[in-house]
Amino acid sequence: MKLHELSPAEGSKKEPKRIGRGHGSGQGKTAGKGHKGQKARAGRGMRVGFEGGQMPLARRIPKRGFNNIFAKNIVAINVGKLETFENGAVVDTEALAAAGIVKNSFDGIKILGNGKLTKNLTVKVSAFSKSAKEKIEAVGGKVEVI
Repeated sequence: MKLHELSPAEGSKKEPKRIGRGHGSGQGKTAGKGHKGQKARAGRGMRVGFEGGQMPLARRIPKRGFNNIFAKNIVAINVGKLETFENGAVVDTEALAAAGIVKNSFDGIKILGNGKLTKNLTVKVSAFSKSAKEKIEAVGGKVEVI
């Protein structure tokens, strides 16, 4: 095979639609832009979200409070949910996902102190509440912040 023998795959190359090239082309006269109006004219069209002078949706909808765009999205799990694991198991984000306790860890997982724990587990997550830490260590488990 030589360089001059190469050709593109059949159907991969397509001729561009030639707009505004006479009535016979089917795209002549108004070139698919209809009759008059802002969209038919040359130059810049309308900005995104423009509604013809009507108050845009983004400004009509009420807004309240403060939305912190830098806030971390932390998933909270209670100590009672960890009871599903075997005694002596290592509980981390992968193990929690495999058990179906969390679907997505987002920016981290925090263990909270609600519920009872009877099994000693090694728990490796982003954060712990004080009571959760005490409950895990009370039954002989280990707490590791990752």
